[in-house]
Amino acid sequence: MEPSHPQVEEAQVEESGVSPTVWRYAMASRAHVVIDAAAYYSLIQLAMLKARQQILLIGWDFDTRVRLGPGRRWWNVPEKEVNPARLGSFVVWLVNRIEGLQVRVLKWRFGALKFIFRGSMVFDLLRWWRHPSIDFKFDSAHPLGCSHHQKIVVIDDRFAVCGGLDVTTDRWDTPQHIENDERRRKVNGKTYGPWHDLTMMFEGEAARALGDLSRARWARAGGQPIAPCHPQAETAWPDKLRAEFRDVEIGIARTVAAWGGEPEIHEIEALFCEHIARAQRFIYAESQYFASRSIAEAMAERLSQPHPPEIVLINPLSAEGWLEQTAMDGARVRLLHAVAENDPQRRLRIFTPFTGKTPIYVHAKLMIVDDEVLRIGSANMNNRSMGLDTEADVFIDAARPANDRDEVRESIRRLRYRLLAEHCGIEPAAVATLIDKYGSMADMIQSLPRNGKRLEPFHLRPLTETEKAVADSALLDPERPEELFEPMSRRRGLFRRGGFLRRPA
Repeated sequence: MEPSHPQVEEAQVEESGVSPTVWRYAMASRAHVVIDAAAYYSLIQLAMLKARQQILLIGWDFDTRVRLGPGRRWWNVPEKEVNPARLGSFVVWLVNRIEGLQVRVLKWRFGALKFIFRGSMVFDLLRWWRHPSIDFKFDSAHPLGCSHHQKIVVIDDRFAVCGGLDVTTDRWDTPQHIENDERRRKVNGKTYGPWHDLTMMFEGEAARALGDLSRARWARAGGQPIAPCHPQAETAWPDKLRAEFRDVEIGIARTVAAWGGEPEIHEIEALFCEHIARAQRFIYAESQYFASRSIAEAMAERLSQPHPPEIVLINPLSAEGWLEQTAMDGARVRLLHAVAENDPQRRLRIFTPFTGKTPIYVHAKLMIVDDEVLRIGSANMNNRSMGLDTEADVFIDAARPANDRDEVRESIRRLRYRLLAEHCGIEPAAVATLIDKYGSMADMIQSLPRNGKRLEPFHLRPLTETEKAVADSALLDPERPEELFEPMSRRRGLFRRGGFLRRPA
């Protein structure tokens, strides 16, 4: 009998989705993390201008009224013709000028009726619906109470985007997060507050893998099957974008609730726990929420061991909306108190970014572990993202055999310094010196002036009895679809006296 080949066996497991933490690994010739929507909207417009066969837009929300950037001349039309800036008009303009180009747009069905109140969006969708090269669908192929939360773009199976950014209203901002920036305006002309977000762009086989995932989701939602693109040399990578990573392997992980005979998938949750347990020196993370019991338990377990890593988590001051505040803010406080019981060295610190007197809303979903692992996606650190909602995360692991460990680590380190510099209002070049001087990210953050752009420590507030009950029951942030309708008497509480309530084996 011939000896087995571990590499082949591993690839087979990853391709079939048998791995509990990763759906698929694939190589990317280039990859780059785009920070904040001003840059993202401009770059995605440039990328779509280079599309030749197929554009897949998968999102939690879309607003066709959003301006991607200024109108630009296109190379194959008269100079007087300028492409539209608005998403709705831009897509129509694009398919009218690129023969054979097909565009598919998939959005979560919830909130479909609010499009009626989005003015010109109704007319944009009507134009899309009538065009033979554009298909727009609302997606409800999931259990009641779940949502489709992925934010994906795939162009020609050669270029892809995965992260936390939707092309919708109230997202545009720059890394400066100017306190009263008049450019941050809703479609109705009113201004909104600073918003921090990010996503990852990449090209190569990893883009084709994400295309496979997107086409499967489209078919599951009832769309006509979409064929993969024919291989092509051309790429939609924006010419002006200099990649942070080259020739790296990218992993893709998912959350999918059981539906229609298909099994549930919890790769993202398992991968979070794996990455947290792996941390030796530090974890730097940004998340809209901190409300996941499984993530908190993984952190508590690692922090209770000898030589715990430093954990710095960047959160918004408060969740948006009454429902989110009730569910997520209370759970965050309860989890932090519980983790503190297992964190004798006080290595977990949460900070909120401010610009002047105004808190910056954090919508990013990122985690960096020891400058060896970089993961970005749609999944928040809450229960919904672990078990209810359809999510997609991508990650780069410097320890994978296909990656140049030193080169990848250095690129991840530069990204971490860039993010810390953005939040602290300093130059990226100063971050390393300050961390060396003060000994940790948290101590560096607290050594800086408390005005202008900065990170403020999150202070635990007392909870009302109602908030405690909601947080403990996970009533508004359940871990699995069946818990949405489970009687309160049968709900598994988050805590018990003396520590966490572990999940049964």
